[in-house]
Amino acid sequence: ALPLLLGSSPALLAAPGLRGRLALALHVAGVNAALLLLYPRPLYKIAVRACFLGFAFGCGVLLSAGRSAWRHFGWYMCSLSLFHYSEYLVTAINNPRSLSLDSFLLNHSFEYNLAALSSWVEFTLEKLLFPELKQITWLSTVGLLMVIFGDCLRKAAMLTAGSNFNHIVQNEKSDTHTLVTSGVYGWFRHPSYVGWFYWSIGTQVLLCNPICVVGYALASWRFFRERIEEEEITLIHFFGEEYLEYKRKVPSGLPFIKGVKLEL
Repeated sequence: ALPLLLGSSPALLAAPGLRGRLALALHVAGVNAALLLLYPRPLYKIAVRACFLGFAFGCGVLLSAGRSAWRHFGWYMCSLSLFHYSEYLVTAINNPRSLSLDSFLLNHSFEYNLAALSSWVEFTLEKLLFPELKQITWLSTVGLLMVIFGDCLRKAAMLTAGSNFNHIVQNEKSDTHTLVTSGVYGWFRHPSYVGWFYWSIGTQVLLCNPICVVGYALASWRFFRERIEEEEITLIHFFGEEYLEYKRKVPSGLPFIKGVKLEL
């Protein structure tokens, strides 16, 4: 809608070379200026991140709709931007008291950002050296299905947990903190981690990145093994025998991860 509102041709955004890039830069600058005028500083920080994710999603849609070699990267851009935006949105619905800029998970960790950058570098290099590797549509489709499954499972876990869900492991039990064992928590003890695990690997299958598929699987498995052990120590402290009984009945959901080995 922006090209129409500003009186310029929509085709300008798709123009090749410097003209197209200049048009995109002007639109982004215009949106940023509008957000600065509309919102006070705290809300501006939220709005500009949401706008950036929307812009990335839109670029992904444009790439996906084309027939270029970057089509599958467009699927990836849509998946990545939607994941981060929905993390903030679902937290806002579920547990607004815990809401912050960190809820977008854009600054999750240095390792997370390095992993993302590595996947972009691998995709670009392999696209230049082995272009046919990036055109395996059936494999990218499998990756996209893994991404959809993983993200849906994670969001279902967040919605089921309600105000009990928090991006940060809690060390103190609040008055409203309860042990959730229904819904997807009846399938896995840590469905949000299971969803994130398969989502992250799925993004690399989607991109046909063989090196990052292995790297993401190993790094994610190690991260979630440590995170689950840390979280379960806290949950046992909060709920005692009730959690131990739940732990005996329901698997963690992640391969070869049993959780903390601790009995009361």
